[in-house]
Amino acid sequence: MRWSTACPDWERRIIKGESLIPFPPLFPTEAHEAMRIFEDLLIVDAPGSPRIGDACRPWVLDFARAVFGSYDAQSGRRLIREYFLSVAKKNAKSTIAAGIMLTALLRNWRESGEFMILAPTIEIANNSFGPAHDMIRKDEELQKLLDVSTHERLIRHRNTKATLKVVAAADDTVGGKKTIGLLVDEVWQFGLKPNASSMLREAMGGHASRPEGFAIYLTTQSSQPPAGVYKEKLDYFRDVRDGLIDDNASLPVLYEFPESMLKAGQHRVADNFYITNPNLGASVDLPFLLREMAKAERVGEAELNDFLAKHLNVQIGQNMRNGRWAGADHWPSSVDASITLETIMARCDVITVAVDGGGLDDLLGLCVLGKDRVTDRWLSWVRAWVHPVALARRKSIASELADYAKAGDLVMVDTIGQDVREVADLIARIRNAGKLGGIGLDPYGIGDIPAELRARGIEGDTQYDGQPGPLVMGIPQGWKINAAIKTAERGLAAGTIAHADQALMSWCVGNAKAEAKGNATSITKQMAGTGKIDPLIAFFMAVEVMTRNPEPVAKSFWETMAPEEA
Repeated sequence: MRWSTACPDWERRIIKGESLIPFPPLFPTEAHEAMRIFEDLLIVDAPGSPRIGDACRPWVLDFARAVFGSYDAQSGRRLIREYFLSVAKKNAKSTIAAGIMLTALLRNWRESGEFMILAPTIEIANNSFGPAHDMIRKDEELQKLLDVSTHERLIRHRNTKATLKVVAAADDTVGGKKTIGLLVDEVWQFGLKPNASSMLREAMGGHASRPEGFAIYLTTQSSQPPAGVYKEKLDYFRDVRDGLIDDNASLPVLYEFPESMLKAGQHRVADNFYITNPNLGASVDLPFLLREMAKAERVGEAELNDFLAKHLNVQIGQNMRNGRWAGADHWPSSVDASITLETIMARCDVITVAVDGGGLDDLLGLCVLGKDRVTDRWLSWVRAWVHPVALARRKSIASELADYAKAGDLVMVDTIGQDVREVADLIARIRNAGKLGGIGLDPYGIGDIPAELRARGIEGDTQYDGQPGPLVMGIPQGWKINAAIKTAERGLAAGTIAHADQALMSWCVGNAKAEAKGNATSITKQMAGTGKIDPLIAFFMAVEVMTRNPEPVAKSFWETMAPEEA
């Protein structure tokens, strides 16, 4: 049997309101038998407590049919093992979760089998358990077959002794489970948990010996940039959908706007709300959405972004809070995917470097800023280092930091001093190429960096606007860097400054808060302790050095120095 779960024409399908599942059930008989149960379940909190089969839109039935129809009753094996459904808030996710998992429990043949709905919080766990409990309470036949323990959020089949348990990650353990069917609700919230990958791995441990096993991931978008296990799942299933990854055991169903519509702002047009709200007119009320969007627009960009993420399933590129740095609005449009450290070295004749932070509880941020010899644009690239101490103390951002490390933009430091040595190595590389124009350091930063640079012979003078000045200079912080902040804002808006496509830096930009200090602007953290901005401050410092019009110290100068000096 051959099939593909890729849906490369999803944009056409989603605009036309067609199914996003590009194939019929693999085993129609199995799908039919399961759907007889699923469609008969009652939606108790809807007017008149209708049957799922009578009340739900076709997309819900298509999704359930694909799940049930992937099981081969002859071999006892499920051919599609993982499912990912991303849809806007209030589109019946709780009903889908309860109905599918209750049906799976009823169709299960394995004695003492285990099924689980895993939710990030107790409240969300109750949102899934409540509809399942109500479905049983309203059906006399189900009451005879199933026993409900409300305080345990547990449903037990009286004959097979199989169980469906709704688990809140906040207060339950998932270790040691032999789960057949796992449904993970609101995956985006698991992306904020540093141990989420391990938790999900434990929850799916039973699949190794249960070939009929499956996992379903349900989610809305996050009001923050995707992170952790959520980002991993989102990126993976998008690639499966687009045909970039060939994995016909994974089925992606993502109700999101095509990129062209987002760029044109069409996602904010009411006539297009159906695209990410397939239940519009049923469980989702259009007048409510319009009122909520209008209120969010009046409050500000941060509130609007939250509305877009939750009710229109729009991915947020970076945090856009009130009081944000003005340059944040132009940051996404200033991305140049061709920029890397290597391309800056190749395209630029003069490069400035700046370093900020570096405490054990902080990031050490470095920015490399080069001036393109052809276009005169300033090209920016960053790297950061973090100590295990910071990871232990800042668990709320550990998943984000792990993502940036995987991308190669953040280095997890193993030993004290590793970060300083690697910073010096990188600067020495630029020095050896004869392109180093100046180095900006925090005057009150860690003293190991100047010492490490001196040990490598990186010191002395260079030329700024034709006048001699120190190659390594202290850059004042706070409001005193106002000129560089304003220069960066204007450069990003005008397109004369571009930066590498680095999620780490977008995160830092989103964490930055602009504060007025008299007639000057100071950049601080939006949230003390968690919202790191050190690479961004390094960027401002590198801009400050570049505004002084430095001349690179010629390669021949360094070559004439004694080896111990260079």
